[in-house]
Amino acid sequence: MQGMRVKLFADGASIVEMIDVYKRNLVQGFTTNPTLMKKAGVRDYLRFTQEAIEALPDLPISFEVLSDEFPEMERQARKISGWGENVYVKIPITNARGDDATPLVERLSHDAVKINVTAVLTLEQVEACVAAFSGGASGIVSVFAGRIADTGRDPMPIMKKAVQIMRSCPNAEVLWASSRELLNIYQAESCNCHIITVTNDILKKLPLVGMDLRELSLETVRMFLADAAQAGFQL
Repeated sequence: MQGMRVKLFADGASIVEMIDVYKRNLVQGFTTNPTLMKKAGVRDYLRFTQEAIEALPDLPISFEVLSDEFPEMERQARKISGWGENVYVKIPITNARGDDATPLVERLSHDAVKINVTAVLTLEQVEACVAAFSGGASGIVSVFAGRIADTGRDPMPIMKKAVQIMRSCPNAEVLWASSRELLNIYQAESCNCHIITVTNDILKKLPLVGMDLRELSLETVRMFLADAAQAGFQL
């Protein structure tokens, strides 16, 4: 978006949609995860990732490890990292048992593997990422602002503090993750987040930015009228 510092990364698992936004220069990077792949009907992880890399060769793209055991995570991370210079490896902040993943992140980061630490929700986890990334390769800390908001908490204070904490680690960027609405882009900008992930549904709303509210009201009324007629509703 013009005039904004925050970078838009498309979050999804549809190759067709990813190629579309790439060709239209709407985003500066891509992220995906196993849940999004499952929802999109992806059946072959390796085939999907290779198709994505081939179609999107020059923008950052993150792929997640599939194991819950740290030795296997490391093997997978090194394999994924070898797929391209633009590839980041997603590693969750803990495994499913709650064991801290940052020692693995530190080892990989200091061995030139670009890591995107995912599922971060607390400031203590952000601080642990600083220690892991310090002096290492380029990294991303994905703070799930949307999931924080799902608990009834305002994510803004946490996101602002996360950015402050990460200033001591210039090789890593803060990513506003799990966006819910277009407004989140402006919130991420105001927090000085480096990146925000947005779904294709949110990207489709970009033409609404700055739209006259009276015109939007009229457009909404016309939508209701057209949908009622198309459905054949009668009273």
